[in-house]
Amino acid sequence: MPGFDIRVLSPGPATEERLAEILAQTVAAGGSVHFMDPVPMDQARAYWRGALADAAAGGRILLGAFLEGRLEGTVTLYLDTPPNQPFRAEIWKLMVAPVARGRGLARALMSAAEALAVERGRTLLTLDTAVEGGASELYESLGWVRSGVIPDYAFKPQGGLVGTAVYYKRIAAGLAA
Repeated sequence: MPGFDIRVLSPGPATEERLAEILAQTVAAGGSVHFMDPVPMDQARAYWRGALADAAAGGRILLGAFLEGRLEGTVTLYLDTPPNQPFRAEIWKLMVAPVARGRGLARALMSAAEALAVERGRTLLTLDTAVEGGASELYESLGWVRSGVIPDYAFKPQGGLVGTAVYYKRIAAGLAA
């Protein structure tokens, strides 16, 4: 994929800062990723500091999409599932900086997350996305199945309620023992 690469993110102040910027830009553009607009940068940095620490401990994997060497997108593969669900993982916080959208970064991030899940023996992925302004079309084009919609699930970043669509994808044949 010319012009960008996907790699696992490592902890560090520069990574935290850039992820916080992408989060704030995503929310300002209407992205529903658990924060309200405007995002306090100290809260955004603290979120990513904790997420990167959890990744270092093995609870999740944070992937970054780098466009011409600059971090422009991210997705989290959350692995810390309950003991009765070791075959499952969740996709969290797929975000691409608004200026870098439309170049295939989100699709590449999702494909890389799926490949890492398979490497770790996961057979089922789940996620949810806002029904207004979410990434449903992307997920469905990647083979995700919508299992339903929960109405009035969260506030939109600029206010007002929005529902969430719940998706799953089977990524490997067979069931875990």
